[in-house]
Amino acid sequence: MTCSEFIALLDDLIDDSVSPEIRADLQNHLQGCEHCEVTLNTTRKTIEIYRSHEIYDLPSNLRERLHAAIMARCKKGC
Repeated sequence: MTCSEFIALLDDLIDDSVSPEIRADLQNHLQGCEHCEVTLNTTRKTIEIYRSHEIYDLPSNLRERLHAAIMARCKKGC
């Protein structure tokens, strides 16, 4: 299995809607691919945070830098 194939099946893996055979292929791929393992873990964590509606307070200096970066990008044309 390639990384592209893994990514194409990521939603189904997370939704637990893959066959046992496909799941085994995905797990085998994960054992040898740190990139896809990080992608899976990050995606799962993002979904978990989104579902919990947790609000994270950003330090004011980070918030200001992020806002400035977004505004600069928008001025260039998003």
